[in-house]
Amino acid sequence: MYVAVVPNRHSPPATLLRESFRENGKVHNRTLANLSRWSPEKIEALRQVLKGDCQGVAALESALDITRSLPHGHVAAVLATFRHLQLDTILDAKTSRLREAALALIAARILEPSSKLATSRSLRAETCHHTLGEELQLGAVNEDDLYAAMDWLVARQVSIEATLARRHLRGGTLVLYDLTSTYFEGHHCPLARYGYSRDERRSNPQIVFGILSSADGCPVAVEVFEGNTGDPKTVAAQVGKLRDRFRLERVILVGDRGMLTEKRIEEDLRPHAGLEWITALRAPQIQKLAGEGAIQMSLFDERDLAEITHPDYPGERLIVCRNPLLAAERARKRGELIATAEKKLNEIARATKRKRQPVRNSPRICFLVGKALGPAKVEKYFHWEVTREGLQWERDPERIARDAALDGIYVLRTSVAGQFLNGEQTVLAYKRLATVERAFRSLKSVDLNVRPIYHRAPDRVRAHVFLVMLSYYVEWHMRQALAPVLFDDELRGGARPSPVAPATRSPEARQKARRQRTSDGWPVQSFQDWLKDLATITKNQIQPRLRSLPAFTMTTRPTPAQQHALQLLSVKL
Repeated sequence: MYVAVVPNRHSPPATLLRESFRENGKVHNRTLANLSRWSPEKIEALRQVLKGDCQGVAALESALDITRSLPHGHVAAVLATFRHLQLDTILDAKTSRLREAALALIAARILEPSSKLATSRSLRAETCHHTLGEELQLGAVNEDDLYAAMDWLVARQVSIEATLARRHLRGGTLVLYDLTSTYFEGHHCPLARYGYSRDERRSNPQIVFGILSSADGCPVAVEVFEGNTGDPKTVAAQVGKLRDRFRLERVILVGDRGMLTEKRIEEDLRPHAGLEWITALRAPQIQKLAGEGAIQMSLFDERDLAEITHPDYPGERLIVCRNPLLAAERARKRGELIATAEKKLNEIARATKRKRQPVRNSPRICFLVGKALGPAKVEKYFHWEVTREGLQWERDPERIARDAALDGIYVLRTSVAGQFLNGEQTVLAYKRLATVERAFRSLKSVDLNVRPIYHRAPDRVRAHVFLVMLSYYVEWHMRQALAPVLFDDELRGGARPSPVAPATRSPEARQKARRQRTSDGWPVQSFQDWLKDLATITKNQIQPRLRSLPAFTMTTRPTPAQQHALQLLSVKL
């Protein structure tokens, strides 16, 4: 068979598929089909096949070139979540290059946390690592474009947070508030200050930022403070945000004992009608209640929590809880710390009595004792003095016994009336602060890598923290959708015998972790592993070897497990 082009006088030439055969010693031609309506590319491809340039299916590998292959599945998953959450319209109702660049920064923090310079390279067509830049149609983008998007984003932070608050916070709802710090690289930002480092990076300045979350842990707002700001000093700003910006008439603020102190409650919370709180008492306050007889072990004869009132806390309820496992852990830890401190004190005492170069200088001995007892905070359990003979010390058994009597006991204080939250519900509400701690772990180390920070301008630092919070907002919703195939406990431990008891994983979650499969057979992975798995769904640029044929794009067919994950996320490729 061959393709023949036959002139047709005053009409276009006819393209015919013909067959040549021999009959009775003569060569004959027979027309099999009229190909005149075919496109020139299609005719050329058939001509090449008939000439033997392509040998059927076996020659397909040599007939096509994959000119580029870019990870796409994880990008599609994140952008689909953007659409479901209407994040683009939350940022700005009007489409603009700045909005798309801001969305790219948020998505890139989930997909591949890196510096702004590295992010700009991952979005450019010639150096891209995935299809994010192509999907958002950013075109040529550099780090200056991303910095401009950060400036645009932080200028809209107030309106964006107000929109999120309207979506996730309602009157009378619980609002969780907690703080963390993260270290800073450099010394030229006014926000960077030396303070209490939760990252144990005392040599670096730091910033402090606090997150307001809904009762289920969904982040709503974030605020950045100077690195030496104490936790209680941030409360007033959050109260103003809840009352003035979010317009919440009644709200229950949940914060830990180091933040909602007595002074903050009296000055920042109590004067506002409709603003209630749940927090915990500090150790000296619990010691005072115990010394006055308000806390007695008989309270826990039948249950591990009890409600009391006290004149020092007018109009409030105190929920006294005792956790036996926590009591055993505290007793064990105290015993080990005291034993370690005794060993160090003995070494100092021997150093004062040794024959060669004994330590005789009293200030030096005091320094060594402080170094031995201070970091572990066990100096209160010892009596010691420096004499002419050297260091003399002994335990304080009364103080040890007094602290041991309160092992495992903690006291919550709340202004919420019992008809709205009973004692058990109050304990569970306070324990929800653990969801904010999980958010901090995700922001700082596990997923989004907010640290270290290299920006110098305060607004750039605020923009960086804000876009990381928005990234966690998206990731939080993705985790909720993917929960069946994650190691997360969907039932949150199920029913507890008591809210004071430690949380335990449900039998379903333990079985899922043991088998690494769901009950219906789907594989179980971490969130980051699912992103890596979906990234193997690539968008491929394919160029046929026949240059007359145009290039085309083909996306990898998902595996059944990937398709299941995409369905959970409501993603259609």
